[in-house]
Amino acid sequence: MNLLESMQVYVLIVDKGSLSAAAAAMDISATMAGKHLRALEARLGMQLLSRTTRRQHMTPFGEDYYRRCREILCLVEETDAQAQHQRLAPAGTLRISAPVIFGTHALVPALADYMVRYPDVRVEATLTDRVVDLAEEGFEAALRIGTLADSSERVARALTPYRLMMCASPAYLDRHGTPHTLQALAGHQCLSFEPGALAQWLQADAGELDRAPDGRLQINNGEALRSAALHGMGIILQSNLLLAADVDAGRLVQLFPDQGQVGRPMHVVYAHDRYHSTRLRSFLDFLVERFPPAAAPLAGGKPA
Repeated sequence: MNLLESMQVYVLIVDKGSLSAAAAAMDISATMAGKHLRALEARLGMQLLSRTTRRQHMTPFGEDYYRRCREILCLVEETDAQAQHQRLAPAGTLRISAPVIFGTHALVPALADYMVRYPDVRVEATLTDRVVDLAEEGFEAALRIGTLADSSERVARALTPYRLMMCASPAYLDRHGTPHTLQALAGHQCLSFEPGALAQWLQADAGELDRAPDGRLQINNGEALRSAALHGMGIILQSNLLLAADVDAGRLVQLFPDQGQVGRPMHVVYAHDRYHSTRLRSFLDFLVERFPPAAAPLAGGKPA
């Protein structure tokens, strides 16, 4: 049987969730689809799918073979297009992940230009502050904020640093006073994303803090922290993207505006594979063009 066709059937079985759905997508009979799967397993001498009467799932070998099949089929598709003298342009589905605030306020507006430039690319963007696993979750690229952990499994390209500003509402400052040093933050309600986050971010600017800034409220969402600050609940350190409009409108007051070094490194990471699609390469180049890296390193922090 044709090896590439069998690979395509296997990928569709996984993507569609059943052998019959893959057969329909290939316009072949379910019996023929089953023959392709059995031929693959016989050729490899390994089981790809563990099947019961009610469900199926990939074996550990089947998961690795599935990823390799997708890469091979994509490469064959692009090579065929080139051989037929067609325009070899970025095409297909690009799956990416980005932090919520940056994704909402910076990446999505940039994607409007990217998708005009590359009309054959379909983008699936997942906005989450969780660090995703590129291989396990099927992402071609992910944007990360903070110092990256060493990894031999992925490559990183630096982007524009993620700038932060510290703000509080006029009402909060009227009640509690305005801090004039970073050390004075210990006497204020400092709203944070996670325990110790504010102290970690400010360590490079304030040195050893006499007492770590803290507060009675922690929320794992930037928009919710902004809302808390607008309601006078305390001081926040969040993205310029999120707070600049509130500062301009007078709803929030920026504290320590001269602390320009308060920021975090930002990178786009992708798997260290032998082959990368033209759509991934186009996206990486576009990001570096739109969000060029800074010359000097910034304070670190936990990746987002």
